[in-house]
Amino acid sequence: MASQAKLNVLMCGTGEYTTGWTGSGASKSDKKIGVVGLTLFDLRRLGKVDHLSMVGVNGGKFPAIREHLAQNIGNVYKDMDLSFDAFPEEGKVDPDAYKAAIDKLSPGDAVIIFTPDSTHYPIAIYAIRKGIHVLVTKPATQLLSHHNELIDAARENNVVCFVEHHKRFDPVYSDAKARASTLGEFNFFNAWMSQPKSQLETFRAWAGRDSDISYYLSSHHIDICCWILQDIAVPTRVVASAATGIATSEPYNCVPQTEDTITLLVDWQSIKSPKHKGTGVYTASWTAPLKAGIHSAQHWYYMGEKGDITVDQAHRGYDVTVDDTGKTWYNPFYMKYSPSESGHFDGQRGYGYISIEKFIDAARSVNSGASKPAEYDTHGLPTIANTVLTTAILNAGRISLDEKRPVGIAKDGDRWILQ
Repeated sequence: MASQAKLNVLMCGTGEYTTGWTGSGASKSDKKIGVVGLTLFDLRRLGKVDHLSMVGVNGGKFPAIREHLAQNIGNVYKDMDLSFDAFPEEGKVDPDAYKAAIDKLSPGDAVIIFTPDSTHYPIAIYAIRKGIHVLVTKPATQLLSHHNELIDAARENNVVCFVEHHKRFDPVYSDAKARASTLGEFNFFNAWMSQPKSQLETFRAWAGRDSDISYYLSSHHIDICCWILQDIAVPTRVVASAATGIATSEPYNCVPQTEDTITLLVDWQSIKSPKHKGTGVYTASWTAPLKAGIHSAQHWYYMGEKGDITVDQAHRGYDVTVDDTGKTWYNPFYMKYSPSESGHFDGQRGYGYISIEKFIDAARSVNSGASKPAEYDTHGLPTIANTVLTTAILNAGRISLDEKRPVGIAKDGDRWILQ
């Protein structure tokens, strides 16, 4: 096997998912010490990652972030090297700092993007054109046209570009996908995902301005549905509806165009049978109750020609009740934060970790010549090419809300377009 060098990685975005630190301090969600940074620090300990850097907009946040990481990672797990270069410098505010950070990289290095939805495309395309491998959080882009451009750019520059749809690596979801393939033609899919109203405080800077709850949350289950149906059916039409009034009122006071709950109704057409059509209903909300005991309520139902599947990812038979806070349902299948018996980080089997490690492994494999980027499109992994219909549905939903009309999805040659 070809020797695989360690990978240098730039983390774009310094917020909750990367560090566990938000604009108002340490996160109060289930990601109190983040996912991306913690995973990369551990992958460096395990010899897969080498030099790390991190870029945000405001360099003034880094002293607090470093202290937060030292206290909650360095003081909790053994042998964690938390060093990283920071962009922009302390005291500077620069929305384009990602360019300077990417310019410091070399072809074959990697970028992991966890920034507001509207910034995914410019950061990803800038990195790809410099020969950098990219992992971008969902939604990959807000516009289908941008998603198509990333597909083309990744192929032209011979780099890996994955979308961080980590739920594909949840053992329940992946097993359900396999079972769905035995149920014949698709008939109906219904998905619900919500987070508590406190998220409106975390995301106040961009909620309703740069993105919406459908892009942010429904992207998870829409991708799962597209993944299940990738050889069974294709989407043809989207109609969207939204509930409003909570996010724009006290105490959240989000911008007037902020929706509370968005539902997308999607028509699906069987690939093999003209008479078989299906319906998908995808709902997401960030105005759920504050003390529901779970951070993300999430469940879905799939009905095929020969059977159905019901998945509740929020309640997995594991709950803890505490006098002060009441009952809480935990999901260690996602990220396990408790240390191992030796005192090291012990979450390598969590699907939040696996999603990032799969990308790191792919990039290192391509760099060594052991594989080619196009090969991953055939593996069922969330590559930029394999996730295009998720963006098509989300983009169509946004247009449907804004223009109050159904939006068609069609294929023009080998490219998906909206009508």
